[in-house]
Amino acid sequence: MDALLHFFNELLQLFLDYFLHIDKHLDQLVASAGGWSYVVLFVVIFCETGLVVTPILPGDSLLFAAGAIAARGDSINIHLLAIALMAAAILGDGVNYYVGSRLGLKVFDNPKSRIFKRNYLERTQRFYERYGGKTIILARFVPIVRTFAPFLAGVGTMTYARFAMYNVAGAVLWVAIVLYSGYFFGGIPIIKNNFTLVVLGIIFVSILPALVGATRGFLESRRTSAAA
Repeated sequence: MDALLHFFNELLQLFLDYFLHIDKHLDQLVASAGGWSYVVLFVVIFCETGLVVTPILPGDSLLFAAGAIAARGDSINIHLLAIALMAAAILGDGVNYYVGSRLGLKVFDNPKSRIFKRNYLERTQRFYERYGGKTIILARFVPIVRTFAPFLAGVGTMTYARFAMYNVAGAVLWVAIVLYSGYFFGGIPIIKNNFTLVVLGIIFVSILPALVGATRGFLESRRTSAAA
């Protein structure tokens, strides 16, 4: 048991190191993989948006870091990268929609599941209740919700034609805004020298809508209980 705990602790530390220093690891990837970097980044964005089993993969921070590295003009072309990652995001959500249409909500029936957690589902459902179809666009900018929104759309809340329209719009906006933000601002010395803080800031801004929504829900439930 101790060996297993040690293994998971090491794995967690490795993940946190990669996540918080994603710019350095991405630098190493580009230096060693060259043109294959496009493929690696495509796969990561596809999996982060398309597979409900990988919602913790980096999304916003990865796009920002990739944009910052592309600004150096070494081996990544920002416009080619943008096209590739937009395609990855569109295809990812498309696959997620299809999986949702096939599996349905029964995958969330197990309360002990580490992947299909009920609170992920409830958080995404709140987004749908608040924003309707625009959830597919807005969810692009919110971790976890970004992964489960297309899955829920596939369960039956939205026709594929309507979903496809929001899917393409959301993917283009998300990739363009975050990737080109990294391209234009990632090289500024204060940002470049404090990239870990920038990553944490991106994460905080990304989850802020979910935190606000959860706080509102909690306060409303308290008011309802008090009134009763």
